[in-house]
Amino acid sequence: MTGFAEPFWLVGLAGIPVLCLLYRRALRNRSYAALTFSRVAVAAKIRSSGRLPRPHALFALALLALALILVGLADPHIPLEGTDEGVSVVLVLDTSGSMQATDYHPTRLEAAKAAAEILLSRLNPDDYAGIVVFESGATSAAYLSPDRDRVIERLHGIRGRDGQTALGDGLALGVDMADSIPNRHRVVILLSDGAGNAGTFSAVEAAAYARERSVPVYTVGIGSATPPASTQEYAALDEETLRAIARTTGGEYYAAADEGTLVAIYAGLTDEIPREPKDTSICLVFFAGAIGVLLLEMYLRYGRGRILP
Repeated sequence: MTGFAEPFWLVGLAGIPVLCLLYRRALRNRSYAALTFSRVAVAAKIRSSGRLPRPHALFALALLALALILVGLADPHIPLEGTDEGVSVVLVLDTSGSMQATDYHPTRLEAAKAAAEILLSRLNPDDYAGIVVFESGATSAAYLSPDRDRVIERLHGIRGRDGQTALGDGLALGVDMADSIPNRHRVVILLSDGAGNAGTFSAVEAAAYARERSVPVYTVGIGSATPPASTQEYAALDEETLRAIARTTGGEYYAAADEGTLVAIYAGLTDEIPREPKDTSICLVFFAGAIGVLLLEMYLRYGRGRILP
C-alpha cells in the first residue's frame, strides 16, 4: 500500500480502543446489576449453561466493520500489478539537409516519420506524446499531449530543412518538454543521421542535462557508411556520440541499417520504455469487506445460529 488519498479519516480508528473500554465498563456494570438483583446461584447457572453467552462476537464484528469503513473512506492506493502509470514520451527528430537522402525509402526523414507513427500508435492510453525537431536550431513540432491523433497529424506535417545538425539543442529541448508535466515517468527518443555541428548546447552537455533531470534517452542512428549518391549533402553518422548519450542517461542505442530495421526498432521501443505500477484505489475492497462483516453480524444476531443477548 503506497498511501491514502484522504488520511484524516484514519483518525477515527483511534476511537476503537475507547469503544472497547466503554464496552468492558458496560459489561462490568451489567454483571454487577445482575448479581445484585438476582440470586447468585441463578446467575452462575446462566453463565455456565452456554445458552446465553455475552455477545462479544457481535461487538467485535461491529468494530471490524467500523474499521473497514474508516479505512475505505481514507481511500487507500496500491501499485496494482498489470496496470501502468502513464509515461511522457518525446520524439526528437533530425530534419537537417542530410535527412533528405534516398538511401531509405522514400527518404530518411519520411522513413523516420513512418516508424515514429508506429511507435505513437502503440503507446498506452495514459501516455503523453510530443515531438521536437532540430536542424540548425530546435523547435517543438507537437507539444506534449494525450491526444495521439493530434500528435500524429503534426508528425505528418514535418518537412525537411537545409540546415546543419544542432543535436544538443534538440535533445535539451526534448528533455525540457518531457519534464514539463511533473510526477510522470519521462522518456526521450532521439533520432539523428549525423554528428552535432551547430547549436548552443553540445551533445555532451545535453546528455548531462538529461541525466540531471533523470530522463533516459534512447538514441537511434540512421545513415549509411558511405555517402548516398542521391544527395549533395552528407553527414557522417556519429554512433559513438549517440551511444554515449544513451549510456549517460540510462537509455539504449539502436542502429537502423534500412527502413525495415528502423520500423522494427521503433515498434520494439514501446516494450523498452520503462514503466511503473499505477497507484490504484482499493477503497471498494474495504467497503465490500465492511458490508460482508455487517451481514455476518446480522446473521449471528437474527439468523438460525443467532447469539441471544
